[in-house]
Amino acid sequence: MERWNQTSNGFFLLGLFSPNKTGLLLFLLVVLIFLMAFLGNSAMILLIWMDHHLHTTMYILLSQLSLMDLMYICSTVPKMAVNFLSGDNSISLVGCGFQSVCFLTMACAEGLLLASMAYDRYMAICFPLHYPILMNKRMCLLMIAGSWISSSINSMFHTVYILSMPYCKSRIINHFFCDIPAMVPLACIDTWAYEYTVLFSTILFLFVPFLGIMASYGRVLYAILHMHSSQGRKKAFTTCSTHLTVVTFYYAPFIYTYLRPPSLRSPEEDKNLAVFYTILTPMLNPIIYSLRNKEVLAALQRVFGKSLSQKE
Repeated sequence: MERWNQTSNGFFLLGLFSPNKTGLLLFLLVVLIFLMAFLGNSAMILLIWMDHHLHTTMYILLSQLSLMDLMYICSTVPKMAVNFLSGDNSISLVGCGFQSVCFLTMACAEGLLLASMAYDRYMAICFPLHYPILMNKRMCLLMIAGSWISSSINSMFHTVYILSMPYCKSRIINHFFCDIPAMVPLACIDTWAYEYTVLFSTILFLFVPFLGIMASYGRVLYAILHMHSSQGRKKAFTTCSTHLTVVTFYYAPFIYTYLRPPSLRSPEEDKNLAVFYTILTPMLNPIIYSLRNKEVLAALQRVFGKSLSQKE
């Protein structure tokens, strides 16, 4: 087994695909998904910024979700693409640290933001008369700032600690980016105490928000079933089912990966699951929220129609 002393300054990523024809086809598919996610999330951010009808708490939170997804996918896929095309799987210590900080910040912040979006829908449906007062722009900004700041602090702690560990085993990370569960087994010290901090962060930033989302939507579902207006019931149900679809795609593989005991983890399985929350979800979010949302579709028509009229 390759040995690594403290003078080494990087790692090697095994990547996601083998260097063959099948691997090339899968790589091209990921590049296509990346482009769709990049364009979709960029368009969503631009649309919400340009259309004043979407300057509400719900859509401001949605624009932040698109921003996080955009940074999410840009922190992993470009480096994976460069490594695959060049055949050089190395990543510097600084590059690994940057990737870890970006990934962890976006992962935790998105978990908290999805909980904020669920709370926003809970207040709008269950307390419609109090909603404009309780969910004003100040509250919206506090939820956004809280998500970013707490997640940044958490990601800095984990990244600094994981990169300061002594690595005397292989420096080959069996993943396509610098993911902490894939790096911990390479350390030559007992990591049981640190693994508990990873578990605590997972519970705090993912599992607790997930439970909050499920609890809030249980109450929302009850309120929807007792609505007198069939049109209002249909609109509320569509909004909530859209959000729950995103939540399922995001939380399920994440929680399964990070809450399993180390003895039950498989590097190959972890890589495959990571594809869902790092690549597929950032592509699906803008599609799901745009195709199932009449207000977004109407905003697209207004902005697109305005652009055409200006050209004429």
